[in-house]
Amino acid sequence: MNRVDKKFRELRSQKKPAFIPFITAGDPDLQTTRDLILEFEKRGADIIELGIPFSDPIADGPIIQASYHRALVKGVKVANVFDMVAKLRSESEIPIVSMVSYSIVFKGGCERFVEKAIQAGLDGLTIPDLPVEENDELFEIARKKDFKIVCFVAPTTTDQRMALIARKSQGFLYYISVVGITGIRDKISEDVVQNINKLKQMTNIPIAVGFGVSTPEHAKLIGRVSDGVIVGSAIVKEMEKHANGFFDKKTIKSIGEFVGALVRGAKD
Repeated sequence: MNRVDKKFRELRSQKKPAFIPFITAGDPDLQTTRDLILEFEKRGADIIELGIPFSDPIADGPIIQASYHRALVKGVKVANVFDMVAKLRSESEIPIVSMVSYSIVFKGGCERFVEKAIQAGLDGLTIPDLPVEENDELFEIARKKDFKIVCFVAPTTTDQRMALIARKSQGFLYYISVVGITGIRDKISEDVVQNINKLKQMTNIPIAVGFGVSTPEHAKLIGRVSDGVIVGSAIVKEMEKHANGFFDKKTIKSIGEFVGALVRGAKD
């Protein structure tokens, strides 16, 4: 069984939501990425969303765009990310889903990319720039290999298209809580609960909510109505405070404490 399915099954039996932190691979370097993943797991994170740096991000706001730029300047490539994950697997079995641009997947061939991702120890992909109507080949490849392709639903998604996405998504559904790009928000949109409940009528697949979730209070609200809470920009912003410094054990611990507070909020 895929690690993502296993984790959500475990959490559902406990009636707890998954906490899913996002970080950019290679920001500030891959050793720190590895250390942060292990720290987040220790703090109670359930699944990691690992961004593969890309020069032209589609849905990412300025905070995550800046983290991609820092990683790319350091020369981080997909092969380096895969190698880091492969080495991490000797220390951790935490599910890892990678956010990646479809152009990166397509460039080397969908089947080849999925095979390499599986060999590295990844459990799935989120691909924000791949329309659900255009991914049949990739979905079939992933299905045969028990690898998950996670789809996005936005507040503006029509009911008809929402049903299609709910039917095709694997592992979990990623519900975007705001219209626009990733970033820190002051409050959660009121239509989130309504749309999550609508999705629950369409599918039994877990529903995780991201974009704009930035405080333990946000995480608590989202955790009460969804199967997963995704936090990205707030964590990357916390890391950004140390962007020009050395990520020693004290810094890793500090960021871990920030994530731990979000975990507690989500599972409260």
